[in-house]
Amino acid sequence: MAIATNQQITNYYDSYSDKEVIFSREILHTLRVAPRQIYIKCGGGQWPCIINSTSFKSAKIIIGRAGGAFAVITQRNAPPVSLRFCFFIDKGTETMSFFIAGKVTEVAQYMDSKELAVVTLTYTQRPPDDFIVKIGTLIEANINFVQRKEDRIIMTGEARHRLGIEKEDTLIYVQNVPRKCILRDLSFSGAKVVLLGVPKFLADKEIMLRISFDDPVETVDIRGTIVGAVFAEGRQDIVTASIKFDEHTVPSVYKLHINDYLTMTKKNLLDVSMQAQTAQAQTVEQAAATMKARLNAAASRGTSVQNIPNTIAGK
Repeated sequence: MAIATNQQITNYYDSYSDKEVIFSREILHTLRVAPRQIYIKCGGGQWPCIINSTSFKSAKIIIGRAGGAFAVITQRNAPPVSLRFCFFIDKGTETMSFFIAGKVTEVAQYMDSKELAVVTLTYTQRPPDDFIVKIGTLIEANINFVQRKEDRIIMTGEARHRLGIEKEDTLIYVQNVPRKCILRDLSFSGAKVVLLGVPKFLADKEIMLRISFDDPVETVDIRGTIVGAVFAEGRQDIVTASIKFDEHTVPSVYKLHINDYLTMTKKNLLDVSMQAQTAQAQTVEQAAATMKARLNAAASRGTSVQNIPNTIAGK
């Protein structure tokens, strides 16, 4: 994944400060959270807890009502609380952890359980940049999943390299039967692949497309439907199939990969545009400076008004 700049981190914090991320099992996996290493620290003690959700301003945790943590944080004039987050680095066993200071602002019963409570912690400090990047990137990917769902990525060698897809061929499961195919394009909402077959036997079939990434190494399975199938030009045995993903089951990991590519491409285009504008401005400034110098030289020589056009032209 791309490295976030200070400006991106600031944009994430300012734009998504109130957006909440619910820690489902998929999100825990996607963000590589180490759930058994999440704790709250309060009054000299430290207790494990379950992270339910977070934003950049607050978090909700689940703790037992009979435990020491509940007794300490619900007492009158309770001391400040720190929430310890822990993330695995890539797919390894090494972890990254940090505390975010906060205070208890609400305690409620967890669903119908009399043994568990949901505690809202309001952060009293800005979270670390690593935390903002992880949460902000996920929120951005979910937003772009809706707003840029039709943006297509043509599978050139360069695009595959930037996406971290080593091979252009992969597997597509057509009604649970595995078949080899070649990726032609990808988007948030679908894909286009080439495979052996006959269009009428592939159209409208439910499929699962498998895509392997190498940065980090992970395999993603995406369910969808073949919404269009035609013979490849000049062939009666090869089909180009258009796939529409089931948007309710697209993995967050896949969204992150596509979002990273699209945002980096947009950034690169903006950088090129800015460089072109800067170069154009410099050219105009140089031309103006040259004209000014010629006019000053003409004035110092006493050139007549009638000859000034020739002087500007360098004659």
